Amino acid sequence: MALAIRDVREHDLDAVLALNNAAGRSILALDATRLRFFFEHADYFRVAEIDGHLAGFLIAMREGRSYDSPNYVWFGEHYQQFVYIDRIVIANAYRRHGLGRIFYCDVNSYAEVRVPLLTCEVFLEPRDDVVVLFHGTYGFQEVGQQRMGEDGPQVSLLAKDLPSYAYVRDTYLEHGGLPDVPWLAERTPFHSPDSNQRRLAGERRQ
Repeated sequence: MALAIRDVREHDLDAVLALNNAAGRSILALDATRLRFFFEHADYFRVAEIDGHLAGFLIAMREGRSYDSPNYVWFGEHYQQFVYIDRIVIANAYRRHGLGRIFYCDVNSYAEVRVPLLTCEVFLEPRDDVVVLFHGTYGFQEVGQQRMGEDGPQVSLLAKDLPSYAYVRDTYLEHGGLPDVPWLAERTPFHSPDSNQRRLAGERRQ
């Protein structure tokens, strides 16, 4: 079995959307517009590919983004720097094979060289003890609870301290930045053809 964790590509989006919306009540539904927002703005958006098949994905955001998720907003009101895991989805055929832990190791590696905190939430309505236990054994602790809107589910807001960050900050981030190697690279910003055409048109009018 050949497994690859890589940045999402535009041709993956239809499969990502279908996978997300087949995940059940524990994952909020997406539409194409919202998924496009993530594609264009998420700091971390990677997929798992097994033998050429999309097996799962994880989306995460840094602080300070224009994102209206109430849970993301909560963390922004309480912490200065963090990476927020918005969602992780594993296809049914690939569950119980450790892929969730592989994703969490990968996003942890991304986060710990950039911020002091990795955050997420788990639904308490309906409560899934397997999910709660997974996060607890991975080092997350509850830092708050809230209801998502008047009629939404109650969620537990979780955070995990990243002790490696202080060393990275003092050694690299405050002295020129991270080394220029592929595994430390950010996602390449996405620019649609339409946005490029509008930019060029604006330049011609000036």
